[in-house]
Amino acid sequence: MQFFEAIRLALNTIRVQKLKSAFTLLGVCIGVMFLISVVSIVEGMGRYMEEDLIGKLIGINTFELRSRPNINIGDIDQATWEEYRRRPRLELLDVAPVTDALPADAKWYITSEDQVAITSATSGKPRTTRVFAVDGQYFDVKNLGVTSGRVLSEQELARGEKSVVIGIDAAERLFPGLDPLGRELKMGGVPYRVVGVAESQGKAFGMSFDNFIVTSWRSPARRLLNSRPNIVDAVAIQSPSPEAMTETMETVRAVMRAERRLRPAQQDNFALQTADSALEFWNKIKGYLVLAGIALPAIGLVVGAIVIMNIMLVAVSERTREIGVRKALGAKRRDILLQFLIEAATLGIVGSVIGVALGIGLAEGISFFSPLPASVAPWSIVVGIALGAGVGVVSGMYPASRASRLDPITALRQE
Repeated sequence: MQFFEAIRLALNTIRVQKLKSAFTLLGVCIGVMFLISVVSIVEGMGRYMEEDLIGKLIGINTFELRSRPNINIGDIDQATWEEYRRRPRLELLDVAPVTDALPADAKWYITSEDQVAITSATSGKPRTTRVFAVDGQYFDVKNLGVTSGRVLSEQELARGEKSVVIGIDAAERLFPGLDPLGRELKMGGVPYRVVGVAESQGKAFGMSFDNFIVTSWRSPARRLLNSRPNIVDAVAIQSPSPEAMTETMETVRAVMRAERRLRPAQQDNFALQTADSALEFWNKIKGYLVLAGIALPAIGLVVGAIVIMNIMLVAVSERTREIGVRKALGAKRRDILLQFLIEAATLGIVGSVIGVALGIGLAEGISFFSPLPASVAPWSIVVGIALGAGVGVVSGMYPASRASRLDPITALRQE
């Protein structure tokens, strides 16, 4: 009963003394608000990088064989760049030994890609679009379907037919207000026929994933993508599970080292890139940002603790006679101590709950008005409320101890 009575008294104090309570809760509220908002932004960016950006670029249980990594997040020193430039490019002759060594349940595709100026009869002027010249199981590995038309057939890929599947943004830019199916676009002056419009892939930091064209690697388009027509930018390989992907990566590494006659002491002169390797630098930065998101609001929490302690000291002086009456009626020192600690903790929890609500609102507002995504982490809510309670208990310890040590006779004389 004393526990709930102490909570009732704390809530009643907040209701009656609104201005004093506002100052009491302000520091904790601000600290928890920034904790929730910063952690939400960091978590949102992490999920965005993992699922939307890197996940779409590379794919689930997929790795890419390239001459060098095409996703470089973080500082790359000059020596590393020079080493990248000296590496031999992947060629079509490298593909057969690799794909022949793959397990039967693995899927693969090859791709060459670059930005190309595309024209159509209705676009009015050339439109820069990312073009992918592919072969193999591209649409299966990418899990890329169409909203209308169809994907490229095996025969079209094998024969180098001048057929294309285009993204929604490319369709709107090249054929505004028209159905693109069956229409013609030109790459390097060569006409291609649109056979399908791909499903939307979304955006990342304002960059659209839907402004693209996919055609056969054996079509004339590949000459626009690389200076030498036999160059392949990447071989992407998908395994049925993460464990199988690790084994397949080692198989591909062994094949490539044998093909390039690398001695055991020599480093790989090619790259095997996974989503995890591309995110390695981001994960380090994410850890620092989370720590900053917890450390910086600590300033607000310290201020909140000082305010709560001072308010509780005032409350002790105002309620000295009440404390004397309770002690005269048999209340023990422990009872008085517990009462004031519960009141202080309640103040901290109320402030943290308000801070959680404001933090979620701030994170959602930032996400709405800027390209920064937000994802509220449940653990941050628990930590925020626990911090509020902890700040209340710690800051209320001295006032509660002071109240519990009051002499009942002296306290009863207090007017």
